[in-house]
Amino acid sequence: MARMVKCIKLGKELEGLDFPPIPGELGKKIWLNVSKEAWQSWQQLQTMMVNEYQLNLSDPNVRKHLLNQCDKYFFGDGVGTEAVPNYVPPTEAK
Repeated sequence: MARMVKCIKLGKELEGLDFPPIPGELGKKIWLNVSKEAWQSWQQLQTMMVNEYQLNLSDPNVRKHLLNQCDKYFFGDGVGTEAVPNYVPPTEAK
């Protein structure tokens, strides 16, 4: 049976992550409070930010910034697609 969590982002009981997605206290906090569905949403947003800003993930300051954004996304005031200024949502096929 899957491990269930009360997802802090989506506000409902959902399947939890199988393991902490990142090392350290933030990873443990995410593992305890974030669903797989919400984590996937974060990964999509993070990918957009990396691509839009052409971030160099080998730079420790960039990685630190993304961890801070992740913390804000789940446990702070949040970040959204406004964090990626030129983002245009895909249109649904008709």
